[in-house]
Amino acid sequence: MADPALLAGLQQGLRAMGQDPDQHPCDQYLAYVELLGKWNRAYNLSGIRDPGRMITHHILDSLAVRPFVLGERCLDVGSGAGLPGFILALSLPATRWVLLDSSRKKTRFLTQAVLELKPGNIEVVTARVEAYRPQALFTTITSRAVTSLRDFRAMTAHLLAPGGRLLALKGGDLDAELAGVGVAEVHELHVPGVREPRRLVLMQ
Repeated sequence: MADPALLAGLQQGLRAMGQDPDQHPCDQYLAYVELLGKWNRAYNLSGIRDPGRMITHHILDSLAVRPFVLGERCLDVGSGAGLPGFILALSLPATRWVLLDSSRKKTRFLTQAVLELKPGNIEVVTARVEAYRPQALFTTITSRAVTSLRDFRAMTAHLLAPGGRLLALKGGDLDAELAGVGVAEVHELHVPGVREPRRLVLMQ
């Protein structure tokens, strides 16, 4: 049974972002938060322990990227605990996602989350992005502060389909990083409950 207070906070946050809670699998988001909390006790997958902060800093933060996802074949690089890829896959069931991470500890959690939540559109891969060679390229590749923008673009160049886009979630000062990548769109993200600056860098 979903915690009523967490559910209410999640729904309120979605509305504040201009998204309709009825169009989201809120029960699955909350099940993810509960599972992450259990695994966190042993594996330290996230520095955030409070479920309410997980809603704002993990679920809503990931869903802020949702309007920018292009196409149906998506890759989350350095997925960690599945952020933002797992949450975006839950919210966009018509898309297919590969969650890629080189840490077996993290991909074990992601595999368990797939088994328990049964999203049906997620593949978990344990590999370094530079060595990953899928059968088909991706229309959207996401990353949540995994590396510099320049390195993100370089290490995923062999994975992005023509006309595809790279989406990097970033915080802090971006001026130096942007100078090294040329043309990029920067979108200010307003995530309810998150005071730190959140920006999405979109590179074609």
